[in-house]
Amino acid sequence: MGSSLLGSRAAAIVELDAGAGPVVLAGEDISHSIPERRTRAGIGLVPEGRQVFPGLPVIDHLLLGAYTRRRDAAVRSDLDHMLDLFPILRERSRQLAGTLSGGQQQVLVIARALMSRPKVLLLDEPSLGLAPLAVREVVGKLKQLVGEGTTLLLVEQNARAAFEVASRGYVLSRGEVIAEDGVESLQADPRVQEAYLGA
Repeated sequence: MGSSLLGSRAAAIVELDAGAGPVVLAGEDISHSIPERRTRAGIGLVPEGRQVFPGLPVIDHLLLGAYTRRRDAAVRSDLDHMLDLFPILRERSRQLAGTLSGGQQQVLVIARALMSRPKVLLLDEPSLGLAPLAVREVVGKLKQLVGEGTTLLLVEQNARAAFEVASRGYVLSRGEVIAEDGVESLQADPRVQEAYLGA
């Protein structure tokens, strides 16, 4: 298990455009599956722009993340785990999602996606629009998830943040892969330093 980084937008991933071949997860072709089936197959999505339901309480967002699962003791256990993993969500569990800060909403969307027990968690620009302190908090949580064995596919323009989380990266420019390697090698690549790290 580990994490990966893409340096551009995730539209093709989110829509699972199979124009260049099938999309296969754990041996199952999910190229033309409906979103619910993709979720059941093990894909969790943290969309760009957070996309919370403003009038829905935090706790209901988390339960919504488990909509493909039977409501049982395992869901309650996972709910408790999310509230332990993200203490701010326990503190704000009855608060409407639309009243949370941007960083708190991002944490909520990550926890919501994790409630489906994904095999791989896709994250589209999780640092977008967040204050530096909130970015550090989100990056810290993503590192913790990787440390616990969660597989992430991270699409992120903030290269410094992405390099903290990822173990392998693919850097895209105008839709073309211009570099791919382990994160340490990418950080030493002059093209990456100039274009993304301000070196």
